[in-house]
Amino acid sequence: MARLPEATRDSVPSNQQGAFDEIVQNSGGVPPYGPGSILIHVPEASRRATALNQYLRNDSSLPKKILELAMLITAREMDCQHIWNAHAASGRSAGLSDDLVDGLREEEELSGLPDDEQAVVNYGRELFRTHHASRGAFQAVLEQFERQGAVELTLVFGNYTMLALAINAFDSDLPPDRTEPLLSI
Repeated sequence: MARLPEATRDSVPSNQQGAFDEIVQNSGGVPPYGPGSILIHVPEASRRATALNQYLRNDSSLPKKILELAMLITAREMDCQHIWNAHAASGRSAGLSDDLVDGLREEEELSGLPDDEQAVVNYGRELFRTHHASRGAFQAVLEQFERQGAVELTLVFGNYTMLALAINAFDSDLPPDRTEPLLSI
């Protein structure tokens, strides 16, 4: 159960009520769960975080399956049930194999992946586990996705880490239509 009540126009900072109104109008209401239900309590921060998220998801140079893979790696490494359940099925739909998605969920060693997927798995796991990327992991990402893609991939990890922290801290509810097994935490 979420730790914050649903945001209202009167519960947000008075100097951010215009941003609240804009978010509610554009999304058809106050988000009932997930990161939007948390971030809307500070509408200006929500608007800016949403802008980055929309760029990364819709305008990035990275293929959809790579974006979804980065989101799933973040969800698994951050133990974020919500992001996992919001993206595991879409990762599969974007072309990630069941073995890869299930292996990530179970925190298995992953090998025999296509070069682009292996580069993302290695890079992401190194960043999350050591807070640094080795020369080899970085070079593999650079070779697969070039400079722009390497920056965008790193931003996807950072953006979804921010969202995972908010979701985990404020205990957002899971998506109601989830179909994936829960992460073992």
